[in-house]
Amino acid sequence: MLRGNARFVTGAPSHPRQDVERRNELAAAQRPRAALFGCSDSRLAAEIIFDQGLGDLFVIRNAGQVISDSVVGSLEYAVAVLEVPLIVVLGHDECGAVRAAIDSTLPDAPTLPPKIWRQIAPIVPAVRRVAAVDGPTPGGIDAEHVGREHLRDTVGELLRSSELISDAVAAGRLAIVGANYRLAEGTAVPDLVVGVVDES
Repeated sequence: MLRGNARFVTGAPSHPRQDVERRNELAAAQRPRAALFGCSDSRLAAEIIFDQGLGDLFVIRNAGQVISDSVVGSLEYAVAVLEVPLIVVLGHDECGAVRAAIDSTLPDAPTLPPKIWRQIAPIVPAVRRVAAVDGPTPGGIDAEHVGREHLRDTVGELLRSSELISDAVAAGRLAIVGANYRLAEGTAVPDLVVGVVDES
């Protein structure tokens, strides 16, 4: 995936495994190389930014990459049934969900619709930790710092929420990489790794 991202960054993607033969090959079954759980932001199309093809990635996305039962169930399916050896949790800069979580903590914050609030509420602890450590800054709370904290929280919550996934990591069958995507540069930068990543 790192090699694919490097091709994307340099503007020389190879668009692998996107032809009729590949489509026919996958019709009966899938065997993805990795599962990716990321933000649903329209600028984070996983197969494009990692220059992957059909059947390469098992992708789950929601606003702010927030852990939920459906996310955990989907990732457990990827690990238990599809036997992926890698889960990538992908955050990014300029995240609207992170910004909404920051804004929701301001004294004059308007009330959000209930379902939007439930979606961003898991990001608020990261906002409060960053605010407590960094203190007030001229530009307000550092959204990139919040995003990094939330990414780490997401990986931690995934391991706490799923015995199946944490057991697979402990057994050496699975690694989890938390990475941050830089929108302007196009780079996906690993931030934390749990388990041993096979880089072959």
